[in-house]
Amino acid sequence: MALPILALSFLVLLALGYRLYGGFVARRLGLDDARPTPAVTREDGADFIPTRRSYLFAQHFSAIAAAGPIAGPILACQSFGWLPCLLWIGFGVIFIGAVHDFASLHGSVRHGACSIAEMAREQLGGGAGRAMMGFIWIALVYVILAFADITASSFVSGTEELQGERRFNAGGAVAAASTLYLGLSLVFGLVQRFLKPPLWLGTLLFVPAVFLTSWLGTQLSEFLLYDQRTWGLLILGYCAVASVTPLWLLLQPRGYLGGFVLYAALAAGLLGVFFGGYEMQQPAFKSWDTGTPTGMLFPFLFVTIACGACSGFHGLVCSGTTSKQLARESHAKPVGYGAMLGEAFVALIALVTVVIVAQEDLAGKAPGRIYGEGIGRFLTILLGPENLPFAITFGAMAFSTFVFDTLDVTTRLGRYLVQELTGWKGRGGAVAGTLITLAPPALVLSYAAPGSYQTFWALFGASNQLLAGLTLTVLTVWLARAHGVRSAWFTLAPAVFLLTITLWALVSLLLSNAQGAAGLDLKAVNALAAGLLLALAAAVVIGGVRRLSARRT
Repeated sequence: MALPILALSFLVLLALGYRLYGGFVARRLGLDDARPTPAVTREDGADFIPTRRSYLFAQHFSAIAAAGPIAGPILACQSFGWLPCLLWIGFGVIFIGAVHDFASLHGSVRHGACSIAEMAREQLGGGAGRAMMGFIWIALVYVILAFADITASSFVSGTEELQGERRFNAGGAVAAASTLYLGLSLVFGLVQRFLKPPLWLGTLLFVPAVFLTSWLGTQLSEFLLYDQRTWGLLILGYCAVASVTPLWLLLQPRGYLGGFVLYAALAAGLLGVFFGGYEMQQPAFKSWDTGTPTGMLFPFLFVTIACGACSGFHGLVCSGTTSKQLARESHAKPVGYGAMLGEAFVALIALVTVVIVAQEDLAGKAPGRIYGEGIGRFLTILLGPENLPFAITFGAMAFSTFVFDTLDVTTRLGRYLVQELTGWKGRGGAVAGTLITLAPPALVLSYAAPGSYQTFWALFGASNQLLAGLTLTVLTVWLARAHGVRSAWFTLAPAVFLLTITLWALVSLLLSNAQGAAGLDLKAVNALAAGLLLALAAAVVIGGVRRLSARRT
């Protein structure tokens, strides 16, 4: 099948999914603009801020679109072929992933913009609620640890696709560009807050400046040169400050500007798909089992693709920050359901960057390099082949930006969770919650070898997908208690599917890590964490079954 036809069919599928199934879910959830949202009733200028739909969409989209929807499809395609990946991304996002995000956002709004963990405590009871909190907190620690280590690595050696393309320090270029990007976001936040220009004017001035930071990073590549451990701790220090910073100062403007980096990468992908003349060089299907511990199509296709089709982390963003900014309930459909479909679009472009490369040319290339080279080639259609080095540099910077943008959001969610669990309020509670959340990643990054994220990345993926299944379980109980079990089938069915697949994957990872552990190493820690996650997940599921059974009787 020709690449443009395949891509166009996929985009039509997403559009129909938003129009038809997204509309069906909206009617089931009963969106009502006559009900004021928590952003309106509890507006405080810090965490609760009614935000215009387009601004919130860009911020939310940037927060949920990290490394997962890029690296996952590339890795899965290399193992299983592009057809299983495309089928799961397309149908999985419409019937599971986008439903999860939409229902999580709406459910949080109806529960006073509380987190999924707090919702679990209210709907399932204290024991199951505390188990959910423990599960989420461990999953968040793994997100911070993995993404901080990946970002620190890129700041030292640079993403691989930069090597040999320009004569500068690749890692320093990424570090400088990222630092400039964050500084620009702060300035944008201050300008919007105090000068209050029209959003279109701020966009016109600051969005081009975002792309300028990529070029400036290449010119300042010799200034920010530290080792990986130092960068890891500095990044965690940034997360600590960002977690207690008002939303308007950093998270909102950074997310809004970062959204345009995503849009540019997607536009470049469309150029390549429809005007590049590329042919598909990867097979549609490769194997049911590649022979490795994580090489079985069932269940590891779903865990590997992760955020491209469904992500439990998204529910935390929906209920942790986005629900506190939703101005109207009707905005939950474009922001929740629509942004998740946008993430599937990101996954499609990532999949295209690997599909057009011959198998022999993929040897030894990491997903970041494959993605960066692909986006670079696509951009040369517009910029000309003589600008390939700069185009590939932009692709690499975009990949690093997606990863980096997630870190401060995750830390903020972690401190929200600790504050809800302990009841600590005010600035002191925020600081304490942040430090507790960052302590384990700081300990590991201080002593683990550089690049250790590869040891626990698979567990991060499995826990992330299982979290989505648990979240859908909580939402099913809420809907069933209000309207009956039959009315909640659109969340119950995907919950059962995700729980089955992810528990299967998590048990496999527990066994493989336990067998490969040598003393108290990272594999042993992984095995212990997998056991804890399984126990906590079981407590949540049992609590959900009991509540549903009580409803039926």
